Amino acid sequence: MSVFIIAEVGVNHNGSLDLAKQLVDVASRCGVDAVKFQTFRASTLVTKTARQADYQTANTQKEESQFDMLKRLELSETDHHALFEYCDLKNIEFMSTPFDLHSIQFLAELGVKRFKIPSGEITNYPYLSLIGSFNKEIILSTGMAHLGEVEAAIQVLLEAGTEQHKITVLHATTDYPTQMTDVNLRAMQTMAQAFKLPVGYSDHTPGIEIPTAAVALGASVIEKHFTLDRNLPGPDHKASLEPDELKAMVVAIRNIEIALGDGIKRASPNEAKNKPIARKSIVAKQDIQAGDAFTLDNLTTKRPGTGISPMRWHEVLGKTANRAFVADELIEL
Repeated sequence: MSVFIIAEVGVNHNGSLDLAKQLVDVASRCGVDAVKFQTFRASTLVTKTARQADYQTANTQKEESQFDMLKRLELSETDHHALFEYCDLKNIEFMSTPFDLHSIQFLAELGVKRFKIPSGEITNYPYLSLIGSFNKEIILSTGMAHLGEVEAAIQVLLEAGTEQHKITVLHATTDYPTQMTDVNLRAMQTMAQAFKLPVGYSDHTPGIEIPTAAVALGASVIEKHFTLDRNLPGPDHKASLEPDELKAMVVAIRNIEIALGDGIKRASPNEAKNKPIARKSIVAKQDIQAGDAFTLDNLTTKRPGTGISPMRWHEVLGKTANRAFVADELIEL
C-alpha cells in the first residue's frame, strides 16, 4: 500500500479562509493524499495566561500569551465546512486535528474519515476515550512521550472501541524546527516492533531528507508542515516546506517506494541483459592443442559470460581438450 502523505497546514493559514484554500490548492497540485488543519477554540485549549513555547516566541517575534496567539489562528465551524467541501472539490482528503472534546464531536459530524491525535493529547484520557469510541482510523503522534505512555494511549483507544488495525503510530519530536540530533528515527522501528502496528513519522526538521529516510525505514504515513512562504508571520512557518519543496518531497517518497521493491533478490529485467556482458567465462590463455590437458597455465577467465562459468573452474581443470583452441577462445567441453 502506498505511503499516506499528509500536508500539514496546521495554523499556517494565519486565520484566513482564503489563505487556507490557497494551501489546499498547493497540496492538491503537489500530489499529497490529505491536507490537515487544526480544530480548536482558544478558550477551551489554554488558559489566558499560558505562555508560548520558546519556539513560538522565537518564530512569531511576539511576547504574548499562547491564548492571544491561538485566538488569531482559529478557524470557525463555517470555515471548516467550506474547507471540507473545497477539499472534496480538489479531490484531496480533508483532515483536522481536534484539540478538545467539542472539536472531536464536531469533526465526527463533519464527516472526517480519520482522526489525527496530536502529541500533546497523548496523556488526555477523556480526549482519547472519546476519539476511540468512534472506531475510525486513528493516527497517533507520540512527540515528548516514552514507550509506556504510547502503550497506555493505545490501550485507551482500544478499550473505547477502536479496532487495533485502525491505529497508526507516528514517531515525532515536538520542537520546531527539530535538530538532527533529536530526530531518533530508530524509535519509529522500536514502536513497530513493540506494538505490531503500522508506524509513520511526523516531521519537523528542515528539508526533506528525514521523511524520505523514514519511508525507507518502514513509515506508512508521513506528515509534514508546509506554507506558501516561510517568511509569513506565525509560529510554524519557519519549520515548514514551501510549495516546490513539498512537491520534491512527494516525488522523493514515491521514488523511494518504487526503489524499495518486493525484497526478492534476483536480477531485474533491465539488468539481466547485462549479465553476459559483465560476467566472465573460462577462456584459453594461450593456444591449446587437441589432447592437451586444461591447466592453470593455459586457462584464464575473461568477458563475455556466454561460455562456461568460472564457477565450474575445478570441473574443467585436468580435463582434456577435445579440439584445438586459440588464445582468448571460449573453452568448450
